[in-house]
Amino acid sequence: MTTPSLNRRHFLAAGSLAAMSAAFAPAAAAQTAAPGRPVTPPEGKRLLLSCKLGMIARKDGDRELTIAERLKMAAAAGFDGVDFDEAGSFTVEQARAAVQESGVFCHNAINHAHWSVRLTDPDAETRAKARANMDHCLRVAHAIGGSGILIVVGQASDGPAEEIEERCREEIKKSLPLAASLGQPILIENVWNRMMYDHDAPPEQSAERFIKFVDSFNSPWVGMYYDLGNHWKYGQPAQWLRAFGHRAVKLDVKGFSRKKNEFTEITGADDDVPWAEIRQALSDIGFAGWATAEVGGGDVKRLTQVREQMQKAFGV
Repeated sequence: MTTPSLNRRHFLAAGSLAAMSAAFAPAAAAQTAAPGRPVTPPEGKRLLLSCKLGMIARKDGDRELTIAERLKMAAAAGFDGVDFDEAGSFTVEQARAAVQESGVFCHNAINHAHWSVRLTDPDAETRAKARANMDHCLRVAHAIGGSGILIVVGQASDGPAEEIEERCREEIKKSLPLAASLGQPILIENVWNRMMYDHDAPPEQSAERFIKFVDSFNSPWVGMYYDLGNHWKYGQPAQWLRAFGHRAVKLDVKGFSRKKNEFTEITGADDDVPWAEIRQALSDIGFAGWATAEVGGGDVKRLTQVREQMQKAFGV
């Protein structure tokens, strides 16, 4: 497959996409908050660009950087905010203080222990710990002023599909009252965990199994944090976006080459993710929300490069 044209002038001239492009204005550095004032993102933008906290360099030479210093690097690179994906390493108070000190908005929380301490684990105590980790993320997301958490629901190796789906469903249901009380939706990421898709089947699979799982909760507090690059190997992202509709609350962004079967730089030479089709699908479903890079990071120069790649992908 060839990479579709991402020429900005062509995109702006593309009829129904013109209004969307105007609304998806380029990212701008975040504010500096006065003591006691809430930290907020830019207003009036349908698409807000962010990076993962884990992408931001942890050291300046030999000096360890504080969380606040790292958050400020994302703002210096022009991101609208940050996904606080190191929530498991910090207390609620530490996370809140870092956001307040930096003045950089954080829209989400993640604890990557969900890969090893899973909601699908056969052991009830392990599942309880996984739910406690999820609940901690909900509290962190609320404390930093965010609007949700990302979770990986489990691993297919934990048992038969129906059985493990029911395990994680029951654990998530237990956390819905907390999610609702804090106003933080629980958002499921599509990952290569062999759940809700066929890992060994050819491409052009549908999003039906993800949708069925999300809809099984019958709750406004469960949705998708749809990773555009993860399942380009297995299905058409524009079709998945239209199928997800309102269920697609947030987006993860990375490049992928079907031809080489590997992840790539966003809009890089080998990236054949159909970004023009994605832009049209986002317009069709009226998407408004966060798109977060999940790629190799580094210093401000590298983060700026990633932000510019995202702007190219989304035509802004």
